[in-house]
Amino acid sequence: MGAEPPVIVLVRPQLGQNIGKAARAMLNFGLDDLRLVAPRDGWPNPSAGPAAAGADVVLERARLFGSVAEAVGDCAHVYATTVRRRGLVVPVLSPEQAAREVHGNDGASAFLFGAERSGLETEEVALAGRIVTVPVNPVFRSLNLAQAVILIAYELSKQRAMAIPTDSRPAEPRAPQAHLEGLVIQLYEALETADYFQPPDRTPATRNTIRTILTKAGWSSREVQALRGIVRALAESRRGPA
Repeated sequence: MGAEPPVIVLVRPQLGQNIGKAARAMLNFGLDDLRLVAPRDGWPNPSAGPAAAGADVVLERARLFGSVAEAVGDCAHVYATTVRRRGLVVPVLSPEQAAREVHGNDGASAFLFGAERSGLETEEVALAGRIVTVPVNPVFRSLNLAQAVILIAYELSKQRAMAIPTDSRPAEPRAPQAHLEGLVIQLYEALETADYFQPPDRTPATRNTIRTILTKAGWSSREVQALRGIVRALAESRRGPA
């Protein structure tokens, strides 16, 4: 993603808890360069650590600045996040569009996030080459700081090779046709016993429908065996005790 992962700049953040939650959101999606501009309660803030829930490395590396201009002084591309109209002639991007652009940028990129209540000042937005706006409900445009950070961080992560926990186990191979055929025949026989195929002249079409349902699912051998056990149990329950 460009020369390096983007920088997250929190401008005049008010609560230490929100700084910690933002750090947690960042590290979840592979970002660790946090910069703070004039936090209301100073820095470091003892309330940030517990809220970070283990993202201590982000807080430990966080840097403090007196102005937005200083915080982004080494960044070639600056994006200001806001949901309010500013009257500035600046391109407006969605988070997804911004993430794609950042992926192709040369040089460092930074995302600005304003204070919890007031957001960014117009003069601060004017320092950015792009505005990033999240499409939200027009009658309720209220995102907290950590929510805004996680939305941007997630979109940025989609442009990088991030691990997906659900992909950690390899998919089971598809069952051989012979295994599937055994299930199909077993189900046909159980349905015959239950007098399912009515009217008789529709039996071929019904059988083909059942075969198609079972075939296109792509069952593994383990799944086929489980289904055969289910069919067997249902058939035996109809017959009752011996």
